[in-house]
Amino acid sequence: MNSLVHHTLVVQLQAGEAERCPVFAHLGYDAADPFALTLTFSHDGHVLARWTLDREMVAEGLLRPVGIGDVRLRPVSAEGLEELRLEFLGDPRADGDRHHAVVFAWAPAVSAFLRETHAVVAPGREEFRVDDFLAEVIDAG
Repeated sequence: MNSLVHHTLVVQLQAGEAERCPVFAHLGYDAADPFALTLTFSHDGHVLARWTLDREMVAEGLLRPVGIGDVRLRPVSAEGLEELRLEFLGDPRADGDRHHAVVFAWAPAVSAFLRETHAVVAPGREEFRVDDFLAEVIDAG
């Protein structure tokens, strides 16, 4: 069985008060890190940002608002579309505020991606290999 899942979606990026603009969102899942999803946003061949998110948080974000830190998710309905609103707070800016971006993804596409990850590692069946993690930390030191 394949332990990797990848999907590429066209999502809508809204930075500040600007209009939404389409960008690619590359969603990734690797059973070797079963709790995490990766999101890489790109436009015109350039990587705009990379984020690692908790898989369960993304699933919950499709149903209700979640997140209190740098990432906040919630379902929204707009113009007949069911979307997942992903809000990202980044590094501080020179004016003391923080970089801020909102991404809107088509919720059924995110749900389909999650279903594929659940087929690889079912929720509640994730394993954390403490020995492997400690070996990595020790080797990095």
